[in-house]
Amino acid sequence: MNHNETRTLWISVAAALFAVFLLYSYTNERNTELAQKFAASRSVVVAKANIDQMETIDASKLEVKAIPMDFIQPDALSQPEQAVGMVALAPIKAGEQILQTKILEPGPVTGLSLQVTPQKRAVSIPIDAVHGVSKLLKPGDRIDVIAAVDVGHGAQAHKEVRTILQDVPVLATGLRIINELPRLFEQIGKQGFFRNVQGDTKFSTITVEVTPQDAQKLIYILATSPGSLFLTLRHPTDTTEAVLTNTTVDAVLDRVDPSLLSNTVRTPASIPQMAPPPQKPVPRRKRRRHGGFVNL
Repeated sequence: MNHNETRTLWISVAAALFAVFLLYSYTNERNTELAQKFAASRSVVVAKANIDQMETIDASKLEVKAIPMDFIQPDALSQPEQAVGMVALAPIKAGEQILQTKILEPGPVTGLSLQVTPQKRAVSIPIDAVHGVSKLLKPGDRIDVIAAVDVGHGAQAHKEVRTILQDVPVLATGLRIINELPRLFEQIGKQGFFRNVQGDTKFSTITVEVTPQDAQKLIYILATSPGSLFLTLRHPTDTTEAVLTNTTVDAVLDRVDPSLLSNTVRTPASIPQMAPPPQKPVPRRKRRRHGGFVNL
């Protein structure tokens, strides 16, 4: 190998080493930049499983993950409590971030069906100030339903007041639904504004949640005697069910029903109970040795 070839070889080796040095420096610089970029992260709520459209979100379908800041979407939630009980406006896939713009609090937009407990039914009852506690009801209250019904036939016909349902939850008053902010959007001409309905009494119906069997009772009374239903309001913590007797005119006037007296047998207290007379002892007889009997 001549001098020129040796020189060329060393120049090539030096160039290769310099190129490796530049590549190594660039790689270290990029690694430092990427580490700084992705090291900053924040906890975000993501879907643990698929969530269907209009489904009520529960905690079992949510989890919290640390995601780099540059990959966090706008309006992403940071706490699961912010999404629990809300309704998904669009399908949410597993691993997708939960956005504030994709969920909505239950209300008229999401409908009332999501508020009804499984195995229960929602039934509306017409009310007025007299039958509905002066319309001082709001969604979430608990009430008793009392009916004044006609019973018996002919001369035995009379009216009775009975408590047919106890501790019934109120789902809605008019269009105001439980868990909804107490306001309504109204538009007059080209101007729109929100109206506070916290003390609104313009509604004429309430919607309650009952069992299917109790729903039939309410509908029967509404179909036969709609004005006979009355509501009483409970304290929010009172869930006891009292044992009540039916109220009639005799009970109101503190009169005793004569039919009850005719079916009751009374023993006068002035007549003492006589003890049975004592019985005489029966004499024993002994057989003689040669026949016959003799009294002892």
